Amino acid sequence: MAEPGYNQTVAVIGLGRFGSQVAESLVRLGHEVLAIDENPETVQRMADRFTHVVQVDSTDEDALRQLGVGEFDCAVVGIGTDIEASVLSVLALTEMKVPQIWAKAVSAKHGRILERVGAHHVVYPEAAMGERVAHLVTGKMIDFIEFDDDYAIAKTRAPRETHDRALAEAAPRSRHGVTVVGVKRAGTDFIHARPETVVHPGDLLIVSGPTRQVERFAALP
Repeated sequence: MAEPGYNQTVAVIGLGRFGSQVAESLVRLGHEVLAIDENPETVQRMADRFTHVVQVDSTDEDALRQLGVGEFDCAVVGIGTDIEASVLSVLALTEMKVPQIWAKAVSAKHGRILERVGAHHVVYPEAAMGERVAHLVTGKMIDFIEFDDDYAIAKTRAPRETHDRALAEAAPRSRHGVTVVGVKRAGTDFIHARPETVVHPGDLLIVSGPTRQVERFAALP
């Protein structure tokens, strides 16, 4: 298997909105992508977007083996509406011992089944987007990303208590449990945060930490 950071071979199964966007992003990052869908119309439509796109029933382990999917570094199952096909596709990939299997789930129950049949990573794109939008709508956050282990990174307006103070003095880490990674000021380049960095009113802060602490910090006046 390729080391993280190197170009990898990835099979993307299910070319709906989620799968096709994942595949396009992987191609843009320089990875070798095999795009797979069982619908011939979808495959024809995607032929101009991907170098390698094939029509195949992804629940058919033999068919996937013939395509060499078992030799790939990673597979992404983007099937959401057909739960049976989603689960059977993950099972086929598991039988082929694909090193990293990512799968989209449309519900918690669906996700638990995917994990039980061998998915290494389960993603809930609709839930994740809903969480992100909720934070952007209701708080001061400009952007928000939450990871699986209850850890988040957010871009937020600097709270009043940090204004005209160096980060060492404002001490957001000891007071609120978050780390200020960087500061963005209008008309200037991004600044990597240092203890002596002074925060000005109107600055945007890039902060990281446990999700709840990040949420509370972003809610400060």
